[in-house]
Amino acid sequence: MGYLLDTHSLLWALGKPDALSDSARTAIRDANSIIHVSTASLWECAIKTSIGKLQLPEEFFDAVTRAGFEELQIRIAHLKVYGGLPMHHRDPFDRMLVAQATAESLTLISQDSKMTKYDVNILN
Repeated sequence: MGYLLDTHSLLWALGKPDALSDSARTAIRDANSIIHVSTASLWECAIKTSIGKLQLPEEFFDAVTRAGFEELQIRIAHLKVYGGLPMHHRDPFDRMLVAQATAESLTLISQDSKMTKYDVNILN
Protein backbone atom coordinates (compact mmCIF):
# COMPACT_ATOMS: atom_id res chain seq x y z
CA MET A 1 0.00 0.00 0.00
CA GLY A 2 1.25 3.48 -0.81
CA TYR A 3 0.88 6.45 1.50
CA LEU A 4 1.80 10.13 1.40
CA LEU A 5 2.50 11.91 4.67
CA ASP A 6 0.98 15.33 5.24
CA THR A 7 3.56 17.74 6.64
CA HIS A 8 2.27 17.51 10.21
CA SER A 9 2.15 13.70 9.91
CA LEU A 10 5.78 13.73 8.78
CA LEU A 11 6.80 15.87 11.75
CA TRP A 12 4.91 13.60 14.14
CA ALA A 13 6.22 10.39 12.55
CA LEU A 14 9.80 11.56 13.09
CA GLY A 15 9.40 13.40 16.38
CA LYS A 16 6.15 12.63 18.20
CA PRO A 17 4.74 9.35 16.84
CA ASP A 18 2.20 9.16 19.68
CA ALA A 19 0.46 12.21 18.15
CA LEU A 20 -0.47 10.03 15.14
CA SER A 21 -3.58 7.89 15.21
CA ASP A 22 -3.16 4.17 15.86
CA SER A 23 -4.09 3.43 12.24
CA ALA A 24 -1.52 5.91 10.91
CA ARG A 25 1.24 4.50 13.13
CA THR A 26 0.34 0.98 12.03
CA ALA A 27 0.44 1.94 8.35
CA ILE A 28 3.78 3.71 8.72
CA ARG A 29 5.34 0.78 10.58
CA ASP A 30 3.97 -1.89 8.22
CA ALA A 31 6.85 -3.38 6.24
CA ASN A 32 4.56 -3.67 3.20
CA SER A 33 3.75 0.05 3.20
CA ILE A 34 5.59 2.49 0.99
CA ILE A 35 5.64 5.84 2.76
CA HIS A 36 6.18 8.87 0.56
CA VAL A 37 7.23 12.36 1.63
CA SER A 38 6.63 15.17 -0.81
CA THR A 39 9.30 17.69 -1.63
CA ALA A 40 6.48 20.19 -1.03
CA SER A 41 6.43 19.16 2.65
CA LEU A 42 10.20 19.34 2.89
CA TRP A 43 10.17 22.78 1.26
CA GLU A 44 7.42 23.92 3.65
CA CYS A 45 9.52 22.76 6.61
CA ALA A 46 12.58 24.59 5.29
CA ILE A 47 10.61 27.79 4.75
CA LYS A 48 9.01 27.70 8.20
CA THR A 49 12.39 26.99 9.79
CA SER A 50 14.03 29.90 7.98
CA ILE A 51 11.38 32.37 9.16
CA GLY A 52 11.34 31.07 12.73
CA LYS A 53 7.90 29.41 12.69
CA LEU A 54 9.31 25.91 13.13
CA GLN A 55 12.30 24.43 14.91
CA LEU A 56 13.68 21.22 13.48
CA PRO A 57 16.48 19.02 14.73
CA GLU A 58 19.65 19.55 12.71
CA GLU A 59 19.42 16.02 11.25
CA PHE A 60 15.71 16.30 10.32
CA PHE A 61 16.11 16.03 6.53
CA ASP A 62 18.54 13.11 6.84
CA ALA A 63 16.07 11.41 9.20
CA VAL A 64 13.50 11.29 6.39
CA THR A 65 15.61 8.87 4.37
CA ARG A 66 16.88 7.02 7.45
CA ALA A 67 13.25 6.31 8.32
CA GLY A 68 12.89 4.60 4.95
CA PHE A 69 10.52 7.19 3.52
CA GLU A 70 10.51 7.72 -0.24
CA GLU A 71 10.93 11.27 -1.52
CA LEU A 72 8.16 12.21 -3.95
CA GLN A 73 9.27 14.94 -6.35
CA ILE A 74 6.72 17.34 -7.81
CA ARG A 75 6.00 16.32 -11.40
CA ILE A 76 4.01 17.80 -14.27
CA ALA A 77 1.22 15.26 -13.70
CA HIS A 78 0.85 16.61 -10.16
CA LEU A 79 0.69 20.20 -11.42
CA LYS A 80 -2.07 19.28 -13.86
CA VAL A 81 -4.17 17.86 -11.03
CA TYR A 82 -3.27 20.82 -8.78
CA GLY A 83 -4.58 23.31 -11.33
CA GLY A 84 -7.99 21.66 -11.34
CA LEU A 85 -8.46 21.41 -7.58
CA PRO A 86 -11.18 23.49 -5.94
CA MET A 87 -10.00 25.97 -3.31
CA HIS A 88 -11.30 23.99 -0.31
CA HIS A 89 -7.93 24.55 1.27
CA ARG A 90 -6.03 27.81 0.88
CA ASP A 91 -2.63 26.34 1.78
CA PRO A 92 -0.77 25.69 -1.51
CA PHE A 93 1.42 23.02 0.11
CA ASP A 94 -1.61 21.06 1.29
CA ARG A 95 -3.28 21.34 -2.11
CA MET A 96 -0.09 20.00 -3.70
CA LEU A 97 -0.21 17.02 -1.34
CA VAL A 98 -3.80 16.35 -2.41
CA ALA A 99 -2.76 16.62 -6.07
CA GLN A 100 0.17 14.25 -5.59
CA ALA A 101 -1.87 11.70 -3.65
CA THR A 102 -4.56 11.84 -6.33
CA ALA A 103 -2.18 11.57 -9.29
CA GLU A 104 -0.17 8.75 -7.69
CA SER A 105 -3.19 6.89 -6.21
CA LEU A 106 -1.75 7.21 -2.71
CA THR A 107 -3.59 7.42 0.59
CA LEU A 108 -2.87 10.72 2.33
CA ILE A 109 -2.05 10.41 6.03
CA SER A 110 -3.47 13.60 7.50
CA GLN A 111 -5.54 14.86 10.40
CA ASP A 112 -6.40 18.09 8.59
CA SER A 113 -10.21 18.11 8.31
CA LYS A 114 -10.05 20.40 5.25
CA MET A 115 -8.44 17.57 3.29
CA THR A 116 -11.62 15.49 3.55
CA LYS A 117 -13.38 17.94 1.22
CA TYR A 118 -11.27 16.60 -1.65
CA ASP A 119 -11.81 13.38 -3.55
CA VAL A 120 -8.71 11.69 -2.12
CA ASN A 121 -8.20 8.67 0.13
CA ILE A 122 -7.32 9.80 3.64
CA LEU A 123 -6.10 7.94 6.68
CA ASN A 124 -6.36 10.10 9.81
